[in-house]
Amino acid sequence: MIFKSLGIDVAVLVGQLVNFALLFGLLFLVAYKPLMKIMDERSRKIKESLEQAEIVKKQAEQAGVEAEKRIEAAAMEGHETVARALRTGEEVKREAQVRAKQDAEALIARAKVEIQKERDEAIDSLRTEFADITIKAAEKVIEKSLDKKAHRDIIDKVLEESGTLKKG
Repeated sequence: MIFKSLGIDVAVLVGQLVNFALLFGLLFLVAYKPLMKIMDERSRKIKESLEQAEIVKKQAEQAGVEAEKRIEAAAMEGHETVARALRTGEEVKREAQVRAKQDAEALIARAKVEIQKERDEAIDSLRTEFADITIKAAEKVIEKSLDKKAHRDIIDKVLEESGTLKKG
């Protein structure tokens, strides 16, 4: 009676409640379970994607650390290469200096030998000229021709004894 005073028909209300329950049950079976299955699948895929993203993030961090280590190793190798090149350059420089010093000493020794040879030749030439001049002077003094070979031997002997114009 309360329902009648409110203008509600109980039979219609019960029919509507039954219809609602049937519709709700039908929607639960037909729509809710598939929707929940789709939502669960979607949630699972999102969770997997997040896990994959986390794994990729960790791999990227590891790759960054490895790249940093490789860069450091390459820098160390570069420094070692530069140091090795500097050492090699210093060795080449020292070897070049030693070779240059040896070449200079050999050149000086050859020059000394050449100078000594030229000096000896000059002394021999001077002795010969001196002997010729002495013989010519003696010829003029005594006005006759002397034996050049005998006088040259005498002059050479006198020069060696006196110590002037000696070789060496």
